[in-house]
Amino acid sequence: MLQELFLNFGFRALWTPELIIILFFVGLLYFRLIGKWRHRFVGSEPVSASQKTYFILGLIALYFGWGSPFYVAGHMMISFHMAQMVFAYFIAVPLFILGMPKWVFKAIIHKAKGTIFQRLGKFFFNPLIGVLFFNFLFSVYHLPNIFDFLMQNIPLHSAYEMLMFVAASLMWWHMIAPIPSKANLSDLRRMGYIFANGILITPACALIIFAPTAMYSVYTDPNLWANMMALCLPAGAEIPYSLFTSGENPFSPINPRSDQQLAGILMKIMQEITYGFTLGYVFKQWIKKEKQSEGPTISDIPVTHTIKN
Repeated sequence: MLQELFLNFGFRALWTPELIIILFFVGLLYFRLIGKWRHRFVGSEPVSASQKTYFILGLIALYFGWGSPFYVAGHMMISFHMAQMVFAYFIAVPLFILGMPKWVFKAIIHKAKGTIFQRLGKFFFNPLIGVLFFNFLFSVYHLPNIFDFLMQNIPLHSAYEMLMFVAASLMWWHMIAPIPSKANLSDLRRMGYIFANGILITPACALIIFAPTAMYSVYTDPNLWANMMALCLPAGAEIPYSLFTSGENPFSPINPRSDQQLAGILMKIMQEITYGFTLGYVFKQWIKKEKQSEGPTISDIPVTHTIKN
């Protein structure tokens, strides 16, 4: 499988250096923001090593989601394509939110006050929009006709990916609640919100897993596959038409339906794992707040002296 991939595709197609350059400059901008430019923000504080690590890991996850050899492999097997979605929307997005300091978010909110962006923010940052928007886009994306169409139209596919990234950011914002004072949900409701997201993504995963046949023609029809590859590869790259001349995909060790089932199972399992970690994160925050609100009891006050008659 890997041998077919690396033998038939060149460096630029496999490693997407353009994306590496873009993400590198995004990283430079981040470190300039939290370093040299930090003092321009009111209430700014030094950023912890863990936050920096989160942001760097987010960049790496986004690279695997939108580039790397997974990009070409995702056009050969839908299970790899689903792995890309996991990296981009279920790993990279929450890592970016965790990696960004609170004072940046507060500065953006302050700048938006009294403008049209404040009104737009109140609408789009509504928890109901957060829970519905991404799950709707995800479900529509995996309808067979929509999927086949987008995979053969690179500009529209890229635009749809960007829209899902924005929707995923809105969804994860309410789960992580990076600014507690601006949170629209209590900790208990945040936990319910996470469960709701898990339920809403299930129908799309079930459709992919339990479909009686392989639904996506771009992975089964040699002509559609060749058209998709011609569009996704860099200009001048040679398309290995010989891979599908036999009618089978030599890159895949399993048949298209099994590949499709694996994709659905992968998404559901990884979604459960990431949401499970998030539930633990929210529960930990909740317990911490409860302990702080209780305050010291009489028994906690140390006896410093005794009173004699």
